[in-house]
Amino acid sequence: MNKKIVLMGIAVLLILIVVSIYGIKPAVKSGSLDNINLPPGFKIDVFADNLGGSPVSYPGPNPGPRMMLFKDNVLFVTIPNMGKVVALPDENGDKKADSVITFIDKLNNPHGIDYYDGWFYIAEENRVIRVKESVNRKADMKTLEVLIDNLPTGGHFTRTVKIHNNSLYLSIGSSCNVCNEEDERRAAITKCNLDGTGCKLYATGLRNSVGIIFHPETGVMYATENGRDMLGDDLPPDEINIVEEEKNYGWPTCYGKNIHDTDFDKNVYVRNPCTEPFEMPSFVDLQAHSAPLGLAFYYGNSFPQEYRGDLFVAYHGSWNRNVPTGYKIVSIDLKDLTVKDFATGWLNDGNVLGRPVDIIFADDGSLFVSDDNAGKIYRISYQG
Repeated sequence: MNKKIVLMGIAVLLILIVVSIYGIKPAVKSGSLDNINLPPGFKIDVFADNLGGSPVSYPGPNPGPRMMLFKDNVLFVTIPNMGKVVALPDENGDKKADSVITFIDKLNNPHGIDYYDGWFYIAEENRVIRVKESVNRKADMKTLEVLIDNLPTGGHFTRTVKIHNNSLYLSIGSSCNVCNEEDERRAAITKCNLDGTGCKLYATGLRNSVGIIFHPETGVMYATENGRDMLGDDLPPDEINIVEEEKNYGWPTCYGKNIHDTDFDKNVYVRNPCTEPFEMPSFVDLQAHSAPLGLAFYYGNSFPQEYRGDLFVAYHGSWNRNVPTGYKIVSIDLKDLTVKDFATGWLNDGNVLGRPVDIIFADDGSLFVSDDNAGKIYRISYQG
């Protein structure tokens, strides 16, 4: 008994140390959304619940749902910690998931997901696969193909996959906070053929671009970027980047609007090394440590006209900051690049009520939000 008490005491001490270092706060797991603030006329509801989640909030990905995909009005969601992708149908149209169906499981941290021409593309930590659907929203395992194998593991384990113009794009985060990578695929986006062949670097210097989207009208790639830690509360900025082929976005030696990271790179230069050819500045600077992840363009007709063409971004929330920031969804007006709060309140009096990850618009114009901390999927709609 004494031994158990000692072990329990050590465990409690370790928890207190982690809390003091990383600013972990209790996560309220109630179903109430009264704390979420939205513009007038908007409403938020829980579409799906009990999808993992955690009783505490800690740095990096939490155990609940992450990236989302709509296919035939069914929401598919990756849950890396459970090693699965689930389908969330709403057959009766009540705006609530009827059930949680395991589409595919026994995967290694499945994170990114996309669909094209009959195939579900899924990015695991160590590989990219594709599989077709069978019946009852289950994967047809006889069709499973491994497209890209032996991806580097460790560090940022998130992998984001997108299909665009008959090509596969794969984002792999860095292995570290700040360093010179040995594997060129890290902190970069790779472009491949749909079958996983012919892979080549598309863009580099991207520390951890979790969210990738192609503009629905121009086809231009936009990506979120999580900047490095340990430079204080307000540096470096997190970023939205317009990603172009064969361009470098600075990490680990540069950040933001071509700012030289002299904390990491102590070499002396005749001129700013961040202004060399192909060093691309950020498109939009965001508050440091906000951890922007998912993003989505709005071109529907359900929200007020003022939002049409805006870029919505989910902030997962900070840990390396004295005053916490993030834990919300913002909208960015691309005409003047103003950033406005859209949905706030997941951080309440220092308590973390949830951590938005991915956002995606449904055919009816409503905005779906995944929360890997509370283990929920939210639906935000405009009531008028």
